[in-house]
Amino acid sequence: MDVKAREECLPMSMSGQPIEVINRYTGAVEVEQVYGDRWLRWTYETGAGRLALALAVRRSVFSRFFGWRMSRPASRAKIAPFVRDYGLDPAEFAEPLESYASFNEFFSRRLRPGARPVCGASGDVAFPADGRHLGIDDLAAADHFYAKGQRFDLAALVGEAGLARRFAGGTMVISRLCPVDYHRFHFPVGGRAGAPVFLEGELYSVSPIALRRRLDYLVENKRARTLVETPDLGGVLIVEIGATCVGTIAHTAGAGEVARGDEKGYFRFGGSCVITIFERGRIDLAPDLRAAAASGRELYARVGDRMATAARVR
Repeated sequence: MDVKAREECLPMSMSGQPIEVINRYTGAVEVEQVYGDRWLRWTYETGAGRLALALAVRRSVFSRFFGWRMSRPASRAKIAPFVRDYGLDPAEFAEPLESYASFNEFFSRRLRPGARPVCGASGDVAFPADGRHLGIDDLAAADHFYAKGQRFDLAALVGEAGLARRFAGGTMVISRLCPVDYHRFHFPVGGRAGAPVFLEGELYSVSPIALRRRLDYLVENKRARTLVETPDLGGVLIVEIGATCVGTIAHTAGAGEVARGDEKGYFRFGGSCVITIFERGRIDLAPDLRAAAASGRELYARVGDRMATAARVR
């Protein structure tokens, strides 16, 4: 990737260019294998595709229809080829592969105990999901998450002016899940969680293929927010965002005391993301997460691993 391209966007994705991700566990730069790559590029990179997007793709009826197809018994036939083609490890799954009644049931699968250990040191903050993570140290100074010149509208994302003021200038991590990922999300911190608040919206893709063209898809999509009040980190805001072919954001945890790593909920079929927002000066991002963003890439890491630590100096 040349210097100019790296300056102009974070994950490269337009005009057939690959999406590059740094793998935390190997240190290697990997090219993401995008599920439905051709369809995504046609939809967001061509005139005819963008017309289809405006007329149908972003609307919930499209995703409901696709979700219905993936919930039918016939969709079971897609499971084994999917596992094989994307190199998933059935030993991680809580249930045998043949036990899933549909592809959607497999998609929102649980993992066996111990498959995702949770970081345990005092002051640790865990990744909320498996995925590709983009760390933004200071929301007030950032203007090119996925493309140069696109500013992020925090008030529009959270849907409440008071919350936007509280978290202004804070630190944010965008955790982007692909269809190949484990699709349950977890609490990154312990504390007292409020009830989820749902915000209606569209269902655009959250792939960099779409976000580089228009970052506002993140704040226009169907989403849910939860505020967790913590003993040491102040408030932590967690926002789950639906996307094309993700008609359901389901919460398995309600309001009350939660521990770091507890399951919070799951997405049904499709790509989606979880955004975690911290108050200004409360945390220090993990060095490799910060370095990946500085190089113009996301960091691949799994749920429960260390995302950040409590700030040394406030």
